Amino acid sequence: MVRVLNTKKVLATFLAGAILNTSASSDTIETSGDILRLLIPAIAFSATYYFDDEEGRGQFYKSFATNGIATYGLKYAVNKERPNGEDYSFPSGHASATMQSATFIHKRYGLKYAIPAYIGATFTGYSRVQSDNHYTIDVLAGAAIGALSSYYFTTEFKGYTITPKVNSGIFGLTFTKKLGI
Repeated sequence: MVRVLNTKKVLATFLAGAILNTSASSDTIETSGDILRLLIPAIAFSATYYFDDEEGRGQFYKSFATNGIATYGLKYAVNKERPNGEDYSFPSGHASATMQSATFIHKRYGLKYAIPAYIGATFTGYSRVQSDNHYTIDVLAGAAIGALSSYYFTTEFKGYTITPKVNSGIFGLTFTKKLGI
């Protein structure tokens, strides 16, 4: 059986390297935030496969789509100038995507799986302010939108499924319990 790599260790190792590198330049911090913006949602989505969680996958789709529509709808409606002079500062898309994914992991699979994702989401928000891409309020608003989108659509993963079965005129239910949750 092929074992999925430990995503907590991967994320924690990446974060430790990014945070503990005190000589990190602004570009390095910004790049680390850019990577986390992709990595944290990818880990959250991959967790639905790791736990064989089709229902969770649907919840992730809904929260991810709601978050994206709300975030980018506001970006274009508000069109606030960024600290670096570019457009579309409010709210932060990086902060909303990472916090949506961290909150999804927390609500669906528990805090022990979400702690590294929350640390990564916080670092991502920091990287956006530190690199002059956003104001603090942009990051806080993005994080709130992301967290709320997952909070609304995500339920706790119980580790079991109930499936109706029909076979040769026999009707029933199959209960399946997943171990290790």
